[in-house]
Amino acid sequence: MRLLLDTHALIWFLSEDRRFPAKPRHAIEDARNTVFASAVAGYEIAHKCLYGRLDALIVRELQVMTRRTHIEELPVTMDHMIAAGELPGLHKDPWDRVLMAQAKVEGLTVVTRDSVFEEYGIKTLW
Repeated sequence: MRLLLDTHALIWFLSEDRRFPAKPRHAIEDARNTVFASAVAGYEIAHKCLYGRLDALIVRELQVMTRRTHIEELPVTMDHMIAAGELPGLHKDPWDRVLMAQAKVEGLTVVTRDSVFEEYGIKTLW
């Protein structure tokens, strides 16, 4: 399976948060699966740190933590951005829209608790 972590899933997995369910944790830890974190998650985490909504330690250690846990970085491409811009509907969160587009273009399952992904036909795991 090829997984794309929504930003909250990435944070909860890396911080070993108890709110993170066993099912997605096991899927991420399964060496047979390829796990990605979008570059947009780095932006979202840094943005939240800037405004005091997250501890700044996570943004400083993000790349080290993802490498240590074998989570691959997924760059944002022109194809992703065009697909994000073409998404229909009212969902206004630009970070989610980029993740949706990346999942569609790359054929990824999104690890998220956010049901809006399914409304856009994106396969999810939680």
